[in-house]
This record gives sequence, C-alpha cells and structure tokens, in this order.
Amino acid sequence: MTRKQSPQQNNKEVKGFLKTVERLGNALPHPAIIFFILSLVIVVISAIVAKVGEPVTYFDARAGEEVTVGAVSLLNAEGLRYIFNSATKNFTSFAPLGTVLVAMLGVGVAEWTGLINTSLRKLLIGVHPKLLTAIVVFTGVMSNIASDAGYVVVIPLGALLFASVGRHPIAGLAAAFVGVSGGFSANLIFGTTDALLAGITNEALRGVGIEHEVLTTANWYFLVVSTFLLVIIGTLVTEKIVEKNLGPYKGKFAASEDNITEVENRGLRNAGLALLAYIVVMALLMLPNGPLRSPDADGNLTLNEFLGNGLIPAILLLFLVPGLAYGKTTGKIKNSNDLVESMTDAMKSMGSYLVLAFFAAQFINYFSYSNVGTIISVKGAQFLERVGFTGLPLVISFIFITAFLNLFMASASAKWAIMAPVFVPMMYRLGLSPELTQIAYRIGDSTTNIITPLMSYFAMIVVFAKRYDKDAGLGTLISTMIPYSIAFLIFWSLLLVVWYLLGLPLGPGASLFVNM
Repeated sequence: MTRKQSPQQNNKEVKGFLKTVERLGNALPHPAIIFFILSLVIVVISAIVAKVGEPVTYFDARAGEEVTVGAVSLLNAEGLRYIFNSATKNFTSFAPLGTVLVAMLGVGVAEWTGLINTSLRKLLIGVHPKLLTAIVVFTGVMSNIASDAGYVVVIPLGALLFASVGRHPIAGLAAAFVGVSGGFSANLIFGTTDALLAGITNEALRGVGIEHEVLTTANWYFLVVSTFLLVIIGTLVTEKIVEKNLGPYKGKFAASEDNITEVENRGLRNAGLALLAYIVVMALLMLPNGPLRSPDADGNLTLNEFLGNGLIPAILLLFLVPGLAYGKTTGKIKNSNDLVESMTDAMKSMGSYLVLAFFAAQFINYFSYSNVGTIISVKGAQFLERVGFTGLPLVISFIFITAFLNLFMASASAKWAIMAPVFVPMMYRLGLSPELTQIAYRIGDSTTNIITPLMSYFAMIVVFAKRYDKDAGLGTLISTMIPYSIAFLIFWSLLLVVWYLLGLPLGPGASLFVNM
C-alpha cells in the first residue's frame, strides 16, 4: 500500500486565534502539573466560597427531595484530612483508569501481534479516501451505545486510520473524539443514556405533581437526524479547518507500506473466525435467560449491570481472542510468554497516563467534594430562570447556559438532576414539553465535552495525542477541538430551531408542546 499525502497537508499552516490557543496552552507545564496547579486553585477557591458564599437549595430529581448545599472548604482541618486520606481512593476509583487499563490488555495483544495494523491496511484497500473522515466520525457517534468503549477503542483507531493513509493522526484522533464525545447524545438507536435522562426527567415531573411520562424513546427521531448532521459537520470541520491548522505531520510514526502477505491474509481469516466464534458465544450468554442477565429492582432480567460493568472485560476479549488467533497463525505468539509480553508491552506505554490520571483524579474529586461545580450549576439555572425568556429564545438560552455549565460539571446525569427540577416544570408551564427541554439539555451538554479538562477522559486523549506528537499538550487538544465545539453548538441548535418551527415530533408520541 502506497502512502499518499492528503490534499490537506499541502496547505500552509493556518495562523490566528486557534494557533495562539495552542501555543499558549502548550507553553504551560506538563498536563500532570497543570492538574496539580488546578487542584491547588480549587483548594483556595473552596475556602473563599465557604467563607463568604451562601448555601444554595435545589430539588434533586434523583434523591426526590430538596437539597441544600454550601461550599466545603479544603483548607480547614476536615478538608486537609480529606486531601490526604482520599488521595489513593481518588486515584484507584478514577473511572477511566480501570476502563483504559483493562481494555488495553486486549488491545495490546491485537496491536503487538500486528492484527490492528494489518486489518487497517486491508480495510483501507476498499475504503474511498473521501469517505474515511465521515466513517471515523460516524463510528464515534455510534460507539456511545456501548457507554465508554468508544473512548478506549474508536479514538486511538481513528488516529491509526488517518496515519495509515498519510494524513495527520491527531486529525483522525480529533474526528473520532468529536464523534464519541461531542456527539455523545446522538445515535441511530436509543441506549442507556436515553433511559437515564428520561428517568431523571420523570422524577422532576413527579416532584411537582405533573402527570406526564417521558419515554426512553422521547428524543429518538431528532437524534437519528442529528447523527447524520453531526457526521457531516464533523467531516467538514476536520477537512476544512482542523487538518489545515495542524499542518503537515512531522512526527516519527509511519504506517507500514508493505503489501499484505499470504501469511497475514491467513492470519486475518483465522482472526475473523475466532472473532465470529466469540460473538456467537457472547450472544448466547446474553439471550433472554442467559447468565449475563441479572435481575433489576423489579425482578426483570436485564443487561443493565453487564453494560455498566461487564462491557469493558468483554472488549478485552474482543481484541484478545482474534489477536491471539492472528499471532498464532503468523508465528508472532509461540507460547504463553509471548502472550504476556504483548500485554506487558501495552502497559509500558500507559506509564505517562498513570501519572497524569493521578493528578487529574485529585482535581476532579476536589471539585466535586467542595461543591463548587454544584453551586455554579444551581446559580446558572437560577439566573436563566430570572431572565424571563419564553418560547424559542428560552430554548436557545437553555442550550447555551447548559453548554457553559458543562465546562464546570461534566457529568450529564448529575447536572441534569440539578437542572431538570428547575427547568422541566418551568418550561412545561410555558407550554414547552419535557421532551423538548430534555433534548435542548442534551445538545448543550454534548457540545462542550470535548473542550473541558473536567471531562474524565480528557487526560487520556492527551496521552493518545502524545503517541504521535511528543510536544502535544492540553493546548494542542483544546485548540484542535474548539472548531468542532463551536460548529456543533451552532448547527445542532439550528436543527432544533428548524424542528421547533416545523412542529415536528421529537420521538414516538413526543410533541414539542403541551396543551395547557
């Protein structure tokens, strides 16, 4: 396979605001030190707000009751005890840590044996170059049905795919990242996020005595159309802005240019058969009465627990099984020592991530413990409530305030539990349906995921970028993702405006308005 330079790489680097953001961001210390400094800043801010600020009261839709919270200082005796006593737990319970390390054991086998590289080369033979970006973005959007799996699988593969055809790997990483995280709420099918947010919306309605039930499918029609819109926008931004800003790739990574040998083809065939066998076994385990199903609160057997906790080990095997079959066929894996070496090699590359994850975990947990993020969210909701907008201006304002608050409180469910009891009843009484309020929230919540370091996987994406550019840092990632964030926020909001003006249903039986 001959590597060709993409048209985008022939352009001179674009200067201006985004390059300034990158330059300033990368002039800062190592990302791990930045998270350490931010942790110290939160410690000081928490002490100031706890001393001079007033507690805030809001109705928590998950708890089903009114909650009053005030800032908790990290500079008093109790706060200092928390800093020292929780440091290890903060690190070991950091959500992306286990997810990444477990998945990487399997991915490492597939990468070390050469399965991933050969599979990409085989794949690219039949893929039209003009469709590559759209395929990467679309795969990222669709991956959110598998919860966090897209972060550890699709994003690094996006970089590899671009590198394989001579395009900038960080552009591929960005295209996958915007699909996985920026398009987090969009999909062609509904999943766990739909059920989670609908449950919180219904609790907010019950809390004020409104008899209206929001279904899991409440936003389905809109999200199907959103999927195609975001793929188009993500593709255009990647090819027209991001790759031009990144300029020619000057890193050391080079994809294999060799033709696929007969042994490699045989290895791919055996890996495919092993993968098929694994999928069949997993499908049998997930049958209606299969052992992977567990009873929920109502006694019904569901896959909820498996999707929440067991999916990552399943992904480990998804890569390990075909990787092992490929390695045995090509002779790369001769015995158990080789298998363990492949996993060990994968863990070696995660050393810098472990350091970064430790400091990122402290910062995110300090932010949560101090209640600073909660207070910002409540104050923002109260501000928008006082503005007095109605109709479409209220919907658009709600999207933008949600996008802003998402910079400080990245958890979609936690933020919605605070905002839903305020906005769902308020907008209901103004004739706007809870389904409309929920989709407006989802737009704002998704579009700024990709530019906030408070998003739990942000540190991991920086580490992925450093594999292709050792000088890449927070500035590189933020400046790369800003165009996506702005474009998604504008065009996704415009789609909702058009939907609103046409009066289209958001999902089965889910109208835009309520009859008062």
